[in-house]
Amino acid sequence: MTPAIEVEKLSKVYRISHEQRAAAGADTLRDVLARAARRPLHPFTGRRTEHEQFWALNEIDLTVEPGEVVGIIGRNGSGKSTLLKVLSRIVEPSAGRVTLEGKVASLLEVGTGFHPELTGRENIFFNGALLGMTRREIMRKFDEIVAFSEVEKFLDTPVKFYSSGMYVRLAFAVAAHLEPDILIVDEVLAVGDAAFQKKSLGKMKDVSTHGRTVLFVSHSMASVKQLCDRGVLLSRGRLVASGPVEEVIARYNDSMQDSYDAETIVTDSGRVDGVRINGASGLLHHLDSGTPLRVELAYEPKEQQRVVFGLGLRSVQEGSLIAFTHSDLEAVRMHVDAPAQFRFTLELPRIAPGEYVLELSMWANESYVLDSSPLGKVFIDPLVPFADGAVFSNFPSMLLVRSTWEQLP
Repeated sequence: MTPAIEVEKLSKVYRISHEQRAAAGADTLRDVLARAARRPLHPFTGRRTEHEQFWALNEIDLTVEPGEVVGIIGRNGSGKSTLLKVLSRIVEPSAGRVTLEGKVASLLEVGTGFHPELTGRENIFFNGALLGMTRREIMRKFDEIVAFSEVEKFLDTPVKFYSSGMYVRLAFAVAAHLEPDILIVDEVLAVGDAAFQKKSLGKMKDVSTHGRTVLFVSHSMASVKQLCDRGVLLSRGRLVASGPVEEVIARYNDSMQDSYDAETIVTDSGRVDGVRINGASGLLHHLDSGTPLRVELAYEPKEQQRVVFGLGLRSVQEGSLIAFTHSDLEAVRMHVDAPAQFRFTLELPRIAPGEYVLELSMWANESYVLDSSPLGKVFIDPLVPFADGAVFSNFPSMLLVRSTWEQLP
């Protein structure tokens, strides 16, 4: 059988320029024009522009059979999006060869292939034509596309007035219903709510059962595990693992733990080790939104003391503390004079999917001097459907969450 996708020694290199600047700060139009005027004089003034080669992809070999659903994972900057752009013929490779069998539909960014001044109805035909479909084919699928996108009420409104969620629903509906041989989907589904994400994952699974090929990039390991049978791991532009999705995800988690390693935490008030989050050791964890967060740890005080433990969840993207609790809130008094084991359980609300750092805080002997240390990274996965159709949203301020605190025997 002829492969649906065959990639041989694929590389993409970018040339990055570094020009030494006299002073840091925001550029004004005057600065830009002055720098452009001076550039021809650089050989005489001693100012030079240095160039660096950045290999976004480096000799990638990949074969995907028809009907395979492949999850592509890796850290930010590993080359996932660049690979999809090359396969979608958006970016030209620097070296190597790519062979694609059949029509390709890509959903790489919210609203890709949409014109903001056109209505939703017009954009269905416009985007469908860009994907190589005839007007007759689009008409045949039109009602299904509209029903799936759930934007019928706004179908004759220019899409520039759509929310990001409406944008991605309509864009995905067009791409998924126009019967491509190869469907390429980047992280854009994270924009939608939980119900739409579940429906989209089901649609991609349905597409694959009809012999079509799906490439899916996501930072949600639960989504990749649910949808894909095979995983591909990229790191610094290279393909480092390919195989059963469970094995590839395990290798990815191991690599993430290597970059975020703090098995023992030593603070002014004592020593913390043996941290387990929801029963698992290590410093990288995936949770469904709304799942209670259980933390177990061993604490060795420097001296007999009354200690207050606190736990907070900080958004990596925003840098802000979005949820926090401590043992005093539950009227739990902890006097520690010897090494002891503790268990803390946080009743987390429906937190927006994303990447968070779990932080441990401690106050000792009424000093109110705060020791705060990261315990690990927590990824909140958006795979819990809610009966009330609730939409995920970020919280505008920190929440105090309910919790239970106990010393283990």
